[in-house]
Amino acid sequence: MTKITEYMKKGKKHFMFKVYLGKNPITGEEIGTTRRGFKSEKEANLALMKLKLAASNGEYLQPAHKKFKDVYNLWLDEEYKNSVEESTLKKTKTIFDIHILPKIGDKDIDKISRAMCKTYIKEWSDTVKHARIIRSYASRVIEYAISNHYVKVNPFIGLKVPRQIEKYYLEEDIDLDDSTEDFDFYTHDELINFINAIETETDILIKTFYRLLVYSGMRKGEALALTWKDINFETNEIKITKALTQGEERPLYIKRPKNGFSRGIVMDEDTMNTLKAWKKVQFEHYKILGYDTSSQKQLIFSNRDNRFIQPSKTFKWMQKICKKNNLRYLNTHGLRHTHCSLLFEAGVSIKEVQIRLGHKDIRTTLNIYTHLSQNSKMNTIQAFKDFLENKNI
Repeated sequence: MTKITEYMKKGKKHFMFKVYLGKNPITGEEIGTTRRGFKSEKEANLALMKLKLAASNGEYLQPAHKKFKDVYNLWLDEEYKNSVEESTLKKTKTIFDIHILPKIGDKDIDKISRAMCKTYIKEWSDTVKHARIIRSYASRVIEYAISNHYVKVNPFIGLKVPRQIEKYYLEEDIDLDDSTEDFDFYTHDELINFINAIETETDILIKTFYRLLVYSGMRKGEALALTWKDINFETNEIKITKALTQGEERPLYIKRPKNGFSRGIVMDEDTMNTLKAWKKVQFEHYKILGYDTSSQKQLIFSNRDNRFIQPSKTFKWMQKICKKNNLRYLNTHGLRHTHCSLLFEAGVSIKEVQIRLGHKDIRTTLNIYTHLSQNSKMNTIQAFKDFLENKNI
């Protein structure tokens, strides 16, 4: 039984108690608190009963005394780290190290207010393209804090990211893969301009790489992991069985495609001819460098040391192409979104698109389906308008 004790402070009588409130159901740590400064035993006893009632209802909030960065490290180790691939973990830690921890890391987790979060979101929105993703990660740490009874509410909930004006960003874009959070793509006309631009590219490796992405819709990592063994020039088919990725412990490594599914896709004749031409040029160029690229295990796209190309290299390639040809900048993954969007415009079924792009869940394909090109949206409202006018309504 908790005892209320009397003590003297500055010649006046006060009351206090120290109470045990059970164990934290998540961490197993004992929960206890000391309260003092009550002017009467009755006042102290009332406070004690309220605390016990809150604890029995699971509503007692344990004083956190924890910084955001401390809770982030707990979330990372206990909940997140073992639930994602090494490459995803590396990207997540980079997002926190660059964008989140410098702003919030040293703040007391229970002192982060809604007004502060609005300011952070505004600053992210002004400097980073994928501010919604950053907000989402910061919010997940707060949710973890709630589950551990460090805080009661999440101040990020309900806060919207301001609409962002299209512009170039200094850092490399966060790879969102098939998320529709920041779905960006070229329209039909923009893609034609991009294709015309890469046809004039003097570096045949870059030309072949982007021709392949445009006409296949494959992920950047899947293209960078391809070997000549994966190409069947007789059937015009490419087998996608692996992907290049960057991990935290290992700089670059090969893994299974996203979602673990291998697939085969049929390509057009012109793209296959471009690959054939590159294979011949590759053999001659790399022979001068002292490498034999005739093996079926040879990477289709490799650096001058005949090793993996750093995925970040494509950011510079794309930026250079767009700037040189006065094109709207689109990150490399946006070409996959473009391929998907234009497949829908061409009348390809959702199931066929799902298979070609390698989506494990058809809901991913359906989500992308809602993000049609601007041309398609305009056609829809125009058709509606024409229908009304033809009916003389």
